[in-house]
Amino acid sequence: MLGWDGNQDMFQRKTSKSTGPSASAEVSQKKNTAMMNLTRREKEKYIPSDEPSSANAAGDQKEKPTLETKKECAHSGHGKAAQAHQLKASPISPDSHKNCEVKLSASSSSSAKEFSVDNEEDMYRDAEEIEREKTLPVCETGSSENKLSVAPEMDIIEYCQKEWRGNTPVAKRMKKGYEAVSQKFTSIRRVRGDNYCALRATLFQALSQTSELPEWLRSEDLMLLPEKLLSKYDWIQEWQLRQKLGRKMGELSDEIKDYLILLRKKWESMSEMKSPVERQAACDELFTNEEEEYSLYEAVKFLMLKTAIELYDDDKKRKEVPVFSWLLFARDTSSNPSQLMNNHLNQIGHTGGLEQVEMFLLAYALQHTIRVYRLYKYNTDEFITLYPNDPEADWPVVTLITEDDRHYNIPVRMCEETSL
Repeated sequence: MLGWDGNQDMFQRKTSKSTGPSASAEVSQKKNTAMMNLTRREKEKYIPSDEPSSANAAGDQKEKPTLETKKECAHSGHGKAAQAHQLKASPISPDSHKNCEVKLSASSSSSAKEFSVDNEEDMYRDAEEIEREKTLPVCETGSSENKLSVAPEMDIIEYCQKEWRGNTPVAKRMKKGYEAVSQKFTSIRRVRGDNYCALRATLFQALSQTSELPEWLRSEDLMLLPEKLLSKYDWIQEWQLRQKLGRKMGELSDEIKDYLILLRKKWESMSEMKSPVERQAACDELFTNEEEEYSLYEAVKFLMLKTAIELYDDDKKRKEVPVFSWLLFARDTSSNPSQLMNNHLNQIGHTGGLEQVEMFLLAYALQHTIRVYRLYKYNTDEFITLYPNDPEADWPVVTLITEDDRHYNIPVRMCEETSL
């Protein structure tokens, strides 16, 4: 497994400004170290390195119920222009929030779990399957009520027992991970997997927990952003909107502006609700409205692009930037914002989901701390991970849960009040 050689200062949120030759050399050396690490191949698979990966290959899969058919986890690649690397986020431990490590995976494939209310199947689908499903009649795919984006909550231990019935080392680790999470959260909500799961889980949590409209979302300048960026960067015309293949070039800025307006409207509406129950019900309704739901994802993706452009420009001007931005633009597939858009952001929801480094970008775009329970890292200092690792004190926190850094679900119903 590839790490950062113990250099915790590499993971400070901002790098020092260059105030002289020595400072500039230090920053340059750190940056070069970051870039060099990107060239290495990460050999670790889903199964931890201290456990056998071949003898238990079959047993490590979730044990399937007799009457329940599940597709095998065929983790296809993102379909990106070149090798896509997976970045391991900065972990936290009960004693410290500054221990951070980055790793890159040569196989940063994105899996997608999908469920239906009737049989709750795990389905890992590629772009062709998703498009093919859209053409099926209602009687085959079911109505929107039967195609929930976020499933009703269920007891987290019962969910674990259903999903992990085996007795292999991996199954044992998962059970212990779920048991640890159950000390903080009693229930779990399963998130639909169509390569939007990271955006879906994060946005659902943010909206369901909001108490006020974020300052950055109140700005009227935000609504002028699409026109401003499109007039400055012609390559943004290549932005791919979901189910908008035949649009005219001049319509893009108006469409994205509409998505941003919708995001502000929904966020403001949720924040004005005084009752958590009322807010939760409104979120449930929103995430069964496919047109509005996917419009919100387009808005969030554009905010990620806007954030990436700002970070890239700041770095070129030698301003302070988060270390993850170096890694974001050090990949062969995203050496600049244009490549990031074409090879990564445009692929979200189509041929791939979010990679680890892009989880940092999502956190910065929404100005939320994303806390993730990584179950397969149970009993390590990477079990709980923060994006970013040293969040702003006033950023709200949303919590997700993952078994494999590919698909994300939502833990709900806190047992006790916790804080960072």
